Amino acid sequence: MMKKIIVLILFTTIVYANPLMLNNQTFHDLLPSSQIYIDHNKSLTIEEIRKKDSAFKANSEKLLGFGYSPDFHVWIKFTLHNDTDQPLHQIIEYDNPLATNILFFDADKKIQEGLFYIDENRTSINPIFKITLQPQERKTYYIKTSSHIVTLIVKLNLWHPDRFFAKEMKHQISLALFFGAMLILALYNLFIYFFTKDNSYLFYVLYILGISVHHLMYVGVTNVYLIDPAWIESIIGYASVIVGFPAFVLALFTKSFLHTKQYPRFNKILNIYLTLFPFLISIFVITDMFNKYRNIFSVLLLVLLVILTIYASYKRNPQAYFILFGWFIFFSSGMMMYLSSAGVFNIYKDFPYFVEIALVIEATVLSIALAYRIKQLQKEKESAHQNLLSHQKSEKKRLEIQVDQKTNNLKTALDEKELLLKELNHRVKNNMQTIVSLIRLQQDEINDEKLQSVLITMQNRIKSMSHLHELLYKQENISHINAYEYFELLVAEIKNSYNHDININFNIQTDLKIEQAIYCGLIVNELISNAFKYAFPTNKGNINITLAKKENLFTLSIKDDGIGYDKSKASNSLGLILVNTLAVQQLKGKIHVDADDGVNVTIHWNY
Repeated sequence: MMKKIIVLILFTTIVYANPLMLNNQTFHDLLPSSQIYIDHNKSLTIEEIRKKDSAFKANSEKLLGFGYSPDFHVWIKFTLHNDTDQPLHQIIEYDNPLATNILFFDADKKIQEGLFYIDENRTSINPIFKITLQPQERKTYYIKTSSHIVTLIVKLNLWHPDRFFAKEMKHQISLALFFGAMLILALYNLFIYFFTKDNSYLFYVLYILGISVHHLMYVGVTNVYLIDPAWIESIIGYASVIVGFPAFVLALFTKSFLHTKQYPRFNKILNIYLTLFPFLISIFVITDMFNKYRNIFSVLLLVLLVILTIYASYKRNPQAYFILFGWFIFFSSGMMMYLSSAGVFNIYKDFPYFVEIALVIEATVLSIALAYRIKQLQKEKESAHQNLLSHQKSEKKRLEIQVDQKTNNLKTALDEKELLLKELNHRVKNNMQTIVSLIRLQQDEINDEKLQSVLITMQNRIKSMSHLHELLYKQENISHINAYEYFELLVAEIKNSYNHDININFNIQTDLKIEQAIYCGLIVNELISNAFKYAFPTNKGNINITLAKKENLFTLSIKDDGIGYDKSKASNSLGLILVNTLAVQQLKGKIHVDADDGVNVTIHWNY
């Protein structure tokens, strides 16, 4: 039994050690014809490796995935034999754009490639090495590869140059179509965001852009066309952010789209995790110690979102069904990417653009979900509008009834108020008339003319207020008073008191508010009384009373053609002090007195 095993091992080694015979074929899977050696010390040179040919192990796999492997180098050895009578020009393609270090040894020639050593003239997505075999030539090649940031995947293809560049053009056009489709979906949702101002659309646009940036680096487009090779190593140091950003904005999208506030427990957990997420991701930016686990927090976030979406579907949230379908596609593509990188199952062999197609389908499904959201919102808006109209009609009818009722109540209350005010004015007028009568009785018993003059002045002042209440009692509107009628009563009362032949001329152009009328009445009473007492020694003359309003400015003017007076001697007159106080402090106006040729008192105040 042991002999059979030994023979089998020797036979297998011999078979896999045989060179790959080249003819006019356009493509070969090179890795199954190769031998592998793992340098765990990362110290062997090409000279030392050539001495360890017996340590190489045969390989039968078309793709080898070593996962995150920063601690060793992988050496690949293969022999090619040109079995034709003419030179063969071939291209060796290292079918993984993310391997950080690749050294290709062709006899004494060494070529360095990889993520950190991209030739500025390279136009292919994957690293390539051009070789030439002369007729019947047999040559052994070595490749040393390692990757200390991303997973280490080894897949080698041997191409005829024409076939390779035709394939490469088709591949790059396909990728351009994929990224163009993602850009169109991003612009479509961005336009809807500006139209609706719904943050769900903005978060989804950021998710599409984040996924696109990640995939641009994953398939190698960024490394070759978009970023200066000198910057790549620095950018790769933020790989956790590049992976985490799409997950983060996708969480914000899910939170907004599903209205997770209606699920308080899940919403609280999600909010806490989203708060901590940027700090957790920053750990992998600060140190390389945990690079192996840099995607763990993004994966946990995605798992939490899946659980939340399933729960929302259970709660019959119609938006959750779309997201759940999108999750299925997203996880399918992610799982296939993982299985391919681990070397378990290469989906790209039978479906070269499975991930790209899956991502476009997912983006399309979620865009349809957002469009469906608009439709639902429109229905809800129309339903709310109808309910609002119905509510407005019923509310309008209810308010009309209330308004009518309150109007009737207010009218009744107003009528009662007017009646009470009239009664109050009547009583005030009667009380003032009683006071005037008492003063007049006292006046009849006094022979002193000066004292009688004082009593007459007091009577006229009281009557000026009494007449105002008398007019208010008689009229319907008690907010304003007819100034002409009011001043006419005041002047008539003063004429009766002094029995002089004085001609009074009225020029009244406006009414007065009640609170202003009482002050104007007292002012007119004082000035007319003074004119009767002092302005006309012959007891004959003219007095002009003018009241006008221009815009919001009132003007009251009382002018006589009497003898005038000396302002310095009359400054302490109680009557003039009263007039000045009423004009300035009560009416908030300005007063001007001209006593040189007769007396002209003009008062201005605002409405």
